[in-house]
Amino acid sequence: MREHPDHYDAELLLRLYDLRREARLRKARDWMLREFQASSLDEFLRRYAPGSDENDFFRMVISYWEMAASIVNHGLIKEEFFFENTGEFWTLWAKIKPLAAEAREKWKYPRLWANLESLSQKYEKWVSHHAPEALDAFRARLGDAAE
Repeated sequence: MREHPDHYDAELLLRLYDLRREARLRKARDWMLREFQASSLDEFLRRYAPGSDENDFFRMVISYWEMAASIVNHGLIKEEFFFENTGEFWTLWAKIKPLAAEAREKWKYPRLWANLESLSQKYEKWVSHHAPEALDAFRARLGDAAE
């Protein structure tokens, strides 16, 4: 495996960034980061029913980050290079993690959001190594935002 990121990593990362700038995805990401809250699948479905704008936003954002995580997990972008440039996926995983087990069981899809989960676990190890107190600070900010 390559030791250092190269121009292909940079180009792919910039392409992912360009996708994030699309107006509807940007609006959806803002909603997910600021307003999304659900501690169970039932609450999620009650608050953000299929067909609602919020459900559309959720699916748009999570599928984007699941795709990006898959690209990184398959080695198409060097992990450290990706981690140095974004942590938004980790924040979103933290917000949807309480739904994962129940959704996987209910929808009979054990790999649902698996790329996002796996990349988030790797990111936690990376952050713990580079900035040991940062995860607790991130979690505290998430807790403050949820109140």
